[in-house]
Amino acid sequence: MKKYQLHRQPSDIKVDYEKDLNPEQLAAVMHQSGPALVLAGAGTGKTRVVTYRVARLVETGTRPENILLLTFTNKAAKEMMRRAEQLIGRNISGLSGGTFHHVANLILRRHYLAGGYRQGFSILDREDSKELFEACIAEVSGKDSVLPRGSVFAEICSLSKNTELEIPDIVISRFPHFENTLEKIGSIIALYEKKKLELNLMDFDDLLVKWKTIFTEHADIRELYSQKFRHILVDEYQDTNRLQADIIDLSIGGEKNLMVVGDDAQSIYSFRGADFENILRFPERYRDTAIFKLTTNYRSTPEILYLANRVISQNRKQFAKELKSVMQSGESPNVVALKDVFEEAEFAASVIMDMNSDGRSFDDMAILYRSHYQSMQMQMEFQRRGIPFEIRSGLKFFEQAHIKDILSYLKIIVNPFDEIGWKRVLKLIRGIGNATAGKIWGSIRSSEDPVVAVFAADRLIPRKSTEGFTAFLDLMRELKDGKYLSSPSGAIDHILRHGYEEYLYANYPNAEMRIEDIEQMMRFSIRYNALDTFLSDLALQGVAGTEADDDEKAGGKVVLSTVHQAKGLEWKVVFIIGMNDGRFPSAKSLKNDDEEEERRLFYVGATRAKEALYLCYPISSDDWSAIGFLRPSRFIKELPADCYEETVVEDV
Repeated sequence: MKKYQLHRQPSDIKVDYEKDLNPEQLAAVMHQSGPALVLAGAGTGKTRVVTYRVARLVETGTRPENILLLTFTNKAAKEMMRRAEQLIGRNISGLSGGTFHHVANLILRRHYLAGGYRQGFSILDREDSKELFEACIAEVSGKDSVLPRGSVFAEICSLSKNTELEIPDIVISRFPHFENTLEKIGSIIALYEKKKLELNLMDFDDLLVKWKTIFTEHADIRELYSQKFRHILVDEYQDTNRLQADIIDLSIGGEKNLMVVGDDAQSIYSFRGADFENILRFPERYRDTAIFKLTTNYRSTPEILYLANRVISQNRKQFAKELKSVMQSGESPNVVALKDVFEEAEFAASVIMDMNSDGRSFDDMAILYRSHYQSMQMQMEFQRRGIPFEIRSGLKFFEQAHIKDILSYLKIIVNPFDEIGWKRVLKLIRGIGNATAGKIWGSIRSSEDPVVAVFAADRLIPRKSTEGFTAFLDLMRELKDGKYLSSPSGAIDHILRHGYEEYLYANYPNAEMRIEDIEQMMRFSIRYNALDTFLSDLALQGVAGTEADDDEKAGGKVVLSTVHQAKGLEWKVVFIIGMNDGRFPSAKSLKNDDEEEERRLFYVGATRAKEALYLCYPISSDDWSAIGFLRPSRFIKELPADCYEETVVEDV
């Protein structure tokens, strides 16, 4: 084993690095100087390396105030600093640690004038930013109902700043629904930026933009901090965006003591603006980079890692590495073909119930999927069987706002006297709030048929809502046709395609995901030929209710989560469902040539499993508009046969 010489007296060194770290970790921690890239594979002790690196720097003479530790949560930075203090037995509170935004705020509070601001500037949270955009929209657009709402504007603006792309590029690539309103969108964003300066306000993204601006335009300030931060450490570097990478490049001093830690194989957040090229091209930007690879995995069995290694080896753009396990050998991963999504849910629920009966805690198991809509059938099956579960990918399916909106339309078709349903759908019309919705309901509640009476309520509508209310009446005129009472899927499709889809695009940055949810409910409802039965079944199963899960039930809860939300977590048993081409990888990613990121996402999902991994895919389509069979995911088909066992499900 290689021995490292420390530049302090032996009595000053309290940490036994060679004892506490494996050889790969030790090499990274003991790196002397200059740029370093630590490629930390899944489950290889990344946090341990960063913590010991901080301890080692302080023990060998670096003052804590000369260290900058950048992480993606302030909690992570505090925990690393706390552990480092415990290791070396001394206070390191002078160390600057936290998120990019946290550090940016500290710098800008001191150099606000250089950023073009006055003392005591305020920081807008996401809700504040949305409201300021709403004010700008009202000032510029008047009654224009085609424009997106404030939340969508905030997302467009944020993506533009973090990816350093122009507004038109963001709109065309991410929000093509509004491509025809580019000029007005630009005017509104320009007004938003002007108002922030006038009001001495910054949003979260401005913190990073101004940090970069100050360091670019004021060499003296940049030099001040490059002298202060003699060592910079960046955690989760694969998740940085272009703006953050530029800030790091501007912040390092002449010695280039920069250590970035991350895993190119787990770069899965491009939709948030993360730039995979940052980590991939790091050695090109810093020619003398020392590269360290952490490949000893302390989480998963050799069988699971064998599959994961074979998966990621298919990617061309990567730093090749082979994870190796220190765990005992276990069972091979299982690939399971199911008849449809209903059988898929039944299979997963049955295996989970059997494992729980054998003593396995529900807390030890997770269901992972590519998109949140894929959890619907699983939630219903778990609810039916009384399996306790926790949703990590958002709200429970039927508690989501867009699902409740659609159900409200359906409810007033079946029961025209549903006050809650009426008020909810009326408030979807731009310009109608609680007061106007209450007046409309008051005018129709005593009529023989409120659906008919609502056509005479136009006198109660504010002028700015006339266009939206007219469209609403057109929809209600068609929905009251008796044919939709026998076609829940037809009713859902009609509501979506006649106004609600536009509403989603205008109000939510993730409109496409919400549309997927609604389409999934549409697929489920195809089994019903009566709208009232469909609604009753949802209510009677308790899926559409708001009661909390039974926390008293022994064994905790099974986690249901997208793979994105599951990154950094682990379970003994993992099911990845919906492993079909067009679902995982998603159809959108294949269209946009993002197959390699989808494969990295699958790799992340597989490496969450410690002891058992089930890859499930339905054979027949549950899409009401499609005929035929679904193909297994290309990620399964490209696996060697010795990576897994095929599990056959038989009816008993």
